[in-house]
Amino acid sequence: MTFGMLETGLHTADFECCEDVEMEAFIAKCKVQGMRDGNIYVTELPKRLRNKPLFREDNMSLSVGRDGFVYVTFRLPEGQMTELPERLTHQAVNMADKVRMLLCKKGGRK
Repeated sequence: MTFGMLETGLHTADFECCEDVEMEAFIAKCKVQGMRDGNIYVTELPKRLRNKPLFREDNMSLSVGRDGFVYVTFRLPEGQMTELPERLTHQAVNMADKVRMLLCKKGGRK
C-alpha cells in the first residue's frame, strides 16, 4: 500500500494485491477512513436514486423528490447571464402552463 498527497492537497492511497485473487472490476463512490495507525477502511456508498423530471425546458426541469417536495432546477452558463431574465421568465411561464394542464387532467377538468 502506498500513501501520498497530490499538489492540490488531496490524499491518495494505492493498493497492490500480492495474492492470486479473482474478482470483478468495479468503480464506486466510497467513504474512506485513514487511521493514524495506517489502517484504511473503505465503505461503498449507496447509489444515488434520481427522479425523472415531470417536465423539462431548455434550462429548467421540474421533479418531485422522494421527500414529497417539488423541485424546480434552472441551469445557465455564466457567460449567458445577460439572457437570464428572459429565459427564466419564458421557461417558468411554460412550466406553469404544463403544471396547470397536469392538474386539470388529474382533477377531471378541462
